[in-house]
Amino acid sequence: MAELGTRLKEARLSKGYSLDDLQEITKIQKRYLVGIEEGNYSIMPGSFYVRAFIKQYADAVDLNAEEILETYKSELPGTTNNQVSQSITNSPSRRKVSKGPSTKMMEAMPKIIVGLFIIVIIVAIWVLMQSRNSAGPNDRDDSTPSEIEYDTKAKPIDTEKDKEKENKKAQTNDKQDSTDSTQETPDEKQTEEVKQSISAGTVEADKATTSYTLTGAKTFKIRIEVSGPTFIGIRNQQQQEILTDTRVYNAGEVVEFDATSQNYARIRLGNSTQAKVYINDEPLTYAQQIVTQNIVINFNKE
Repeated sequence: MAELGTRLKEARLSKGYSLDDLQEITKIQKRYLVGIEEGNYSIMPGSFYVRAFIKQYADAVDLNAEEILETYKSELPGTTNNQVSQSITNSPSRRKVSKGPSTKMMEAMPKIIVGLFIIVIIVAIWVLMQSRNSAGPNDRDDSTPSEIEYDTKAKPIDTEKDKEKENKKAQTNDKQDSTDSTQETPDEKQTEEVKQSISAGTVEADKATTSYTLTGAKTFKIRIEVSGPTFIGIRNQQQQEILTDTRVYNAGEVVEFDATSQNYARIRLGNSTQAKVYINDEPLTYAQQIVTQNIVINFNKE
């Protein structure tokens, strides 16, 4: 086995990945992964794919791909002279760039735009000053409250009718107050909600799996916040993948999955120190502090 293949295989095993797991993560066929670990590059489609597959393999197991390729470049198939010459020919530094009239016009555009902007501001200020100067004393509203005429010939108030209206209004307000007093307050309407609880984790016999029980909840929603590269997968009780995007997630990414229809979920964390699990927005406290672990949630529906 080649030194490069040995180092990659050791990194894979330290992550707890099988070749099947790595195939799911990298989307590289299992036989090519075996060829990389054994140093058998003859089965690869070409030398370009050798370097590309090794880079994907290294990224998946948290190794520095560029450092790996540089360190073990003597083990890798060489690049042909035709590929090197084509790469140099197509390099942007070999292309000639000529400045034509359109290029000069593009360079002058910012200056033209700034000049037009200044002219527009000057015109706007001039128009504003002209409008202020043209406004005379007659244009102002100098009317005062003393100039408003009031109708002093108001009709006398019908005292009897007003009293009757006041009595009806008072009776209506009394009925409204009585109705409001019989209504239940929001606090009385609210029934006591049962808070969800998650049991303390139970470590299984394989020492890599911890089981928890979720009770007192109507929903079962999983959220995983990622702070560094880690593999994440979610399976049901039949050990079938129910998370469609099973892969290595990077810092800043968030995995959200609604498992309310399930009564069981197994969360696979490649690096639990880089991932925080929330159940219905409540943080889950890990029962054991190991890097690669399985978290099983048993959901007791109400």
